Amino acid sequence: MATFASFGGILLGYDTGSINGILQMPDWLKTFGDPTPNVGTTAVHFSIATPTESLVVSILSAGTFLGALGGAPVADITGRRTGILISCVVFCLGVALQTGASTLPTFIAGRFFAGFGVGLISTLVPMYQSECSPKWIRGAVVSCWSLTITVGLLLASVINNATKARPDHGAWRIPIAIQFVWAFILFVGMLCLPETPRWLMKENRESAASKSLSLLTGSPPDDVTVQTELKVIREALRTEDEAGERTYRDCFRLTPNRIALRTLTSIVIHALQQLSGITFIFYYGTTFFANAGIKNPFLVNVIVNIVNMCMTLPGIWGADKLGRRPLLIWGAVVMCVCAYLVAILGAAVPVQDIASQRAVIALVCIYIAAFAATWGPLAWVVGGEIFPHNIRAKAVSLSVASHWIWNWAISFAAPYLVNSGKGNAHLGEKVFFIWGSMCAACVLFACFCIPETKGLSLEQVDVLYQHWSPGSARRFRTGTLEGGAGSRMEKAAADVDKKDEGSWELAVETIPVLDV
Repeated sequence: MATFASFGGILLGYDTGSINGILQMPDWLKTFGDPTPNVGTTAVHFSIATPTESLVVSILSAGTFLGALGGAPVADITGRRTGILISCVVFCLGVALQTGASTLPTFIAGRFFAGFGVGLISTLVPMYQSECSPKWIRGAVVSCWSLTITVGLLLASVINNATKARPDHGAWRIPIAIQFVWAFILFVGMLCLPETPRWLMKENRESAASKSLSLLTGSPPDDVTVQTELKVIREALRTEDEAGERTYRDCFRLTPNRIALRTLTSIVIHALQQLSGITFIFYYGTTFFANAGIKNPFLVNVIVNIVNMCMTLPGIWGADKLGRRPLLIWGAVVMCVCAYLVAILGAAVPVQDIASQRAVIALVCIYIAAFAATWGPLAWVVGGEIFPHNIRAKAVSLSVASHWIWNWAISFAAPYLVNSGKGNAHLGEKVFFIWGSMCAACVLFACFCIPETKGLSLEQVDVLYQHWSPGSARRFRTGTLEGGAGSRMEKAAADVDKKDEGSWELAVETIPVLDV
């Protein structure tokens, strides 16, 4: 499940990373750019204006924003699994338009439709993973989504580096067309996976839910652990139905269930993830390194993406071992320090200085490593696990839409902030002063707004939010979830695990198990 469902992250990462290099390819600039005579020579240089560059990059994020909002009705009506299959088809339409484009409007339209498909996928896949995973590895499974995003970014940078020197349209059409392969693998893989048990129970398809849970746990459908888990889900759904929380308006209501707090937490964590500056590096990293005087920006971008992918692995391990909250806090601290140092070097040292260039590369790599191990995967983990089932699709779609609207805003504004010329801010490396300040905001947000959800089932997370406040989170966990009803659930789970370590761990006989 983690392998095939997470493959949607490759679509997202690859599409994001490919445009990073394509914008610097001579044949793409010749095809879609405008000729600009070089002063003192007869050679003609092709380039695109800042507004055009901004539009080409940011239109993907506009499509993903709308796709993320559309993910909620698709998830609730067709199911999580079927929705992912539909997303693959929409994505392939966008890739086809980009691959065959001979005019800039067609290329831009293709990026929009590809973005719409990616937006659907980015809502549906983390939701699918959260609803199918047992609590003791839920963080790791959902973090695999972030890992495959980094794999996609790395693949894009490697393939761009391999095709950039081709003298024909293959230089940029090959990297784009390869995306058909990733969509095909995700589509076929999802055909082999079941629908989520929670969605099937919501649709009153208990027999199908039993079979789905049986396949996910490796236990027979009539096994006590499977049937007990279904009882827990049924009781949780009954409680949610009685509360009547199921609309977009309910996502922002100040109820005892604290749905508004959860929704705003997820929206803000995704916004801060983008405002940390990571989007700037992934979209404009090649251009940024070239403007910083680095001789081979394509190769440096490959190195950055290798660091990004490798450092996601400690994040996958740490999500369920060290916890969400400490990783978010310390990751933001390291990112803040590195961002400020890059900005200070850019302001104080000429771009021709080799030592300064090497220091910038090293600091960016440390910054990327801290992000990949913390905010990269954990924003998706937290955003996918803190909502009750009735509004999960809608609330997750709102938070993912926040991810993409800020992704669009940064990708649109970055050229105006960094580039030189009339109407541009010409900040260059000094733009990292902005990213460093946002990383400082990440530290404060993680300290005061994120409770620790490591090791809790989705139903326990629901109880935690009903009784949580920043000063009492640890006391509530140890005194109630771990010392009261929660401890009884853990004991029952441990008894089942001793009998069959591969079985589903959530086994209790008292319903409701989370009555605190």
